[in-house]
Amino acid sequence: MLFPSLFSVFSRRSVVWALAALSVCAAAVQAQSPAPLKLALIEGLSGPFGNTGEAVVRNIAWAVERVNARGGIKTPQGMQALVLERYDSKGQSEEALSALKSAIDDGAQVVLQGNSSANAAALIDAINKHNEREPAKRVLFLNYSAVDPALTNEKCSFWHFRFDAHADMRMTALMQVLREDKSVKSAYLIGQDYSFGQAVLREAKRQLAEKRPDVKIAGDELHPMGRVKDFLPYAAKIKASGAQAVITGNWGNDLTLLVKAAREAGYEGKFYTFYGNALGSPAAIGEAGVGRVIAVADWLPNVPGKASEAFYQSFRQRFPKPAEDYVHVRMQLMVEALVQAVEKAGSTEPVAVALQLEKSRVSMAGQTGSMRAEDHQFQQALVVGVMARQGTPGVPFDVEGSGYGFKVVRQITAEQARLAHTCKMLRPG
Repeated sequence: MLFPSLFSVFSRRSVVWALAALSVCAAAVQAQSPAPLKLALIEGLSGPFGNTGEAVVRNIAWAVERVNARGGIKTPQGMQALVLERYDSKGQSEEALSALKSAIDDGAQVVLQGNSSANAAALIDAINKHNEREPAKRVLFLNYSAVDPALTNEKCSFWHFRFDAHADMRMTALMQVLREDKSVKSAYLIGQDYSFGQAVLREAKRQLAEKRPDVKIAGDELHPMGRVKDFLPYAAKIKASGAQAVITGNWGNDLTLLVKAAREAGYEGKFYTFYGNALGSPAAIGEAGVGRVIAVADWLPNVPGKASEAFYQSFRQRFPKPAEDYVHVRMQLMVEALVQAVEKAGSTEPVAVALQLEKSRVSMAGQTGSMRAEDHQFQQALVVGVMARQGTPGVPFDVEGSGYGFKVVRQITAEQARLAHTCKMLRPG
């Protein structure tokens, strides 16, 4: 019995030494690996547009998960993980600026924001000042949906990169469909009363005059953003105007409540929208929207192609609840472009990353986009879809379990979507 006893002791001691050695090795590897790259998502996660903020969280978190699942970012110091921290701006510029300060204090190196052009403008100005004042703690700003054209024109910044098509680009895509819609003789323009909503209506009037001068503008109206609870008075005016179409850049609850009110008022015209394809709108308008709600996007679930279909199905597997069904390819491309830029820079130093980011070219789900260095405006294909019943030709997927999806009626290449800019960018040094 002596030898088994000795063997047992020897085995236990070996295990102890082995575990100790593994702990030392793991600590050494951890010490050699670079600290995680902190991403600060500053978004309205509560209040009237909280659902749109949470949709963004899902998209960005999914992109971060995929990067980390393959080991992270390849750097000379080793593999670097991404960490996503969320900060609730409550949809207010003052709160967004306070969140920016907290994020920088927490060590964030990249700021993400998009669901408000007014907030984006405030962040750009604050980041410009911060980066000049504290070069050792500079941050980059990646914008996924703040689409006021000014942000990459007269207000462009070296530190800011926009990954969504701006309002004028989206309007140009919508007009390719409206230009051929001869049933529209008059249009009602309505939008949220802030920089983005004003830009949409301004561009709608300009492009109608240029491409459909025969279309009469039956109404031109701005409403308070996020504060209207009952849109029936607006819907009644739209119906009374006799307009065959509504053109709107409304998003979030301001769009959902508007289309719901239009249905209740018995309005039978078309809706040419920037965001009519999700977050409650299809379910709100229901059968009345079939063939009449038109939306422009960088991508839609029913874009044809195996790569697009596989991408969408993988998202739905990750987020199976119908209420979570709102995915953006551009947000995935944005995170991939950041990873690519850090890897090519061999560093997370903001200037080095920015110089690579402005040359980035990335692909996913059959979509390819590239950053234009002159103004930091992402160049990508756009698509226009019309609401249809799920199961009809071209509509294998619905939206949010509503039974309605969007059939692709026009695909616009990146070159066709490209517009000139007026950016005169100041570069560091």
